[in-house]
Amino acid sequence: MEEKTIAKQHKMTLNNRKTGNFTGILDVLSFDLSEILLETELGMLHIKGRDLHVNRLDLGKGEVDIDGQVDALTYSEVPGIGKKGGMLGKLFK
Repeated sequence: MEEKTIAKQHKMTLNNRKTGNFTGILDVLSFDLSEILLETELGMLHIKGRDLHVNRLDLGKGEVDIDGQVDALTYSEVPGIGKKGGMLGKLFK
């Protein structure tokens, strides 16, 4: 019997480049006042800006809320990232 993997939906809402709500988040890899790096169900999401803050983090639900001045959002695909138990999951057990 084949095991089916059901991926969470990845959704992003950005309001006036000041506040953001994200779902489908697997991990927050790094954050500081100028950038936030998120591992999502669909790859890496790099957020650049000023005075960035992670206000709410619920990895059980895969949700992150941020605020600050958002200047750029960049997605990238890295092999082994965006899948539970991927490369970073093995490194940070």
